[in-house]
Amino acid sequence: MSKTAFLFPGQGSQYAGMGKNLADNFSVARHIFEEADDALGFRLSDLCFKGPEEDLKLTSITQPAILAASIAALTVLQKETGISADYVAGHSLGEYSALVCSGAMTFADAVRTVRSRGLFMQEAVPVGVGAMAAMLSIEEDVLTAICEDVAEGEVVSPANFNSPGQIVIAGHATAVNRAIVLAKLKGYRKAMLLTVSAPFHCALMKPAAERLMDVLDCILIQKLSLPVITNVEATANQDAFRVRELLVTQVCSPVRWEQSVNEMINLGVTRFVEIGPGKVLTGLVKRINKDMELVNVEDSTGIRAAA
Repeated sequence: MSKTAFLFPGQGSQYAGMGKNLADNFSVARHIFEEADDALGFRLSDLCFKGPEEDLKLTSITQPAILAASIAALTVLQKETGISADYVAGHSLGEYSALVCSGAMTFADAVRTVRSRGLFMQEAVPVGVGAMAAMLSIEEDVLTAICEDVAEGEVVSPANFNSPGQIVIAGHATAVNRAIVLAKLKGYRKAMLLTVSAPFHCALMKPAAERLMDVLDCILIQKLSLPVITNVEATANQDAFRVRELLVTQVCSPVRWEQSVNEMINLGVTRFVEIGPGKVLTGLVKRINKDMELVNVEDSTGIRAAA
């Protein structure tokens, strides 16, 4: 019997207007945004619905905003269609949406936690010191060797294994630029710096990980009703006692997205439902395996398509 996985997007999927269609048409979605506003003590909903884009790009705003839009879409999907998942996964920040879906943490706890997580990640490295770059059409072992060759005592390492031929690196800006130069010298010419506020998922995020542990220690992690395919291990976890450790490790470790999708396929998943703003993960799954059924749910049209 074929299985379904719910996927939740991470940073970079945000846009002004996300969630507004659902909030306008479904009271359960409005309630989620109201709960986010109450939990945070400011009008996150206004930033989601109206922007401005510049504010939405601030990591400490982006993370709770995407989480709220994703959980609003999930709540409508479940109420209107009754569709359920066999597995859940999220890209970086999206893992928190997956954990809310699995019942591991409440939405209010999650939205407050990712607000702090975004702030910690933003503050971990001074602006301009770190960088990230997308490296295309390059093999993992070759790129890992390039990073080791150019480090020169600085940090540079793979941060996202997104899909075949798409790996993102992160670290000190000077080391990331050296990696781009060496990759091009070796014939890998498709390399570009990304517009990001910090070098995520590398060793420079260690201060953020340590601060996040203190926040996670204060929230209740409950029994998981669904297995979460984790970014760190790309395997299913349903052990509540491991959730904190995996979320803290995730901040400094690469997101193993390609491996996570392949693991879900190996477990029998044939239908992937991306829930939340944008279609980034749908595009990545398509590049990983063209034979999967793909659905994107971010508005009323997506709800109807998923039914």
